[in-house]
Amino acid sequence: MNEITAKKQLNPVIKEITIYAPDIAAKAKAGQFVIFRVNQDSERIPLTLAAWNKEKGTITHIVQEIGFSTTELGNLEVGQKIQNVVGPLGNATEIENFGTTVIICGGLGTAVAYPVARALKEAGNKVISIIGARSKELFILEEEMSAVSDEIYFTSDDGTKGQKGFVSDVLKSLLEKNYQFNRAFAIGPPIMMSVIADITRPYGIKTIASLNPIMVDGMGMCGACRVTIAGKTEFACVDGPEFDAHKVDFKELMLRLRGYCKEEKQALSFEPTGGHCKCHNH
Repeated sequence: MNEITAKKQLNPVIKEITIYAPDIAAKAKAGQFVIFRVNQDSERIPLTLAAWNKEKGTITHIVQEIGFSTTELGNLEVGQKIQNVVGPLGNATEIENFGTTVIICGGLGTAVAYPVARALKEAGNKVISIIGARSKELFILEEEMSAVSDEIYFTSDDGTKGQKGFVSDVLKSLLEKNYQFNRAFAIGPPIMMSVIADITRPYGIKTIASLNPIMVDGMGMCGACRVTIAGKTEFACVDGPEFDAHKVDFKELMLRLRGYCKEEKQALSFEPTGGHCKCHNH
């Protein structure tokens, strides 16, 4: 259980890790997540399910090594085991035949968007995907997203792939061309999701945002993942992670996400020596 069965480098900063976890694979649905604890003394980190295989009993996650814990997870190799893998957690994406849907995702958000896009396509929707990244080499799952999209658009900050600019620019362009969307999904950095919500609001397009606040237990007990939705406090782990984007307080979400930046930098700079911290030799 919890053994890494495959590992792949998707781009310079992102890895794909497949884990043997048959109980989770048997129940997984689009939009749900899993909480990992690499070792006994590791912190708990949530990662959304990117794929799963019920026959093989595996789940797949895409990891960007930003902080100490994601780096710790990314450093594991095939054959090694993860201490704890808990899930699937959170509510699955509401999937039905809405008609024409648009998925707007950026960066690592593509990993979350892919199972949603696949489920929407399987339900009979027309799926239009808009994917953004800083530059060409940072895109992931291009073939997979293309396979489940009726139309797909790429944008890059530097113009090295697709249209130069932002995903919001493409969405505005499609709306100006009188595209009629029955449902929109925004998945990525909070600032991007906030901008998308502002664009779709005047058109009355119901827009779903997948939120990624700081999370600890993932079961609604600790309150760390609280977000404000329509002026009320909700917990992303048990009430989400998806919410009506037009009701999310994105400013508060972004402020809370920056709460431990200093501590993350300190954790990354820590270098143990002989099982002791540096000060042991002084």
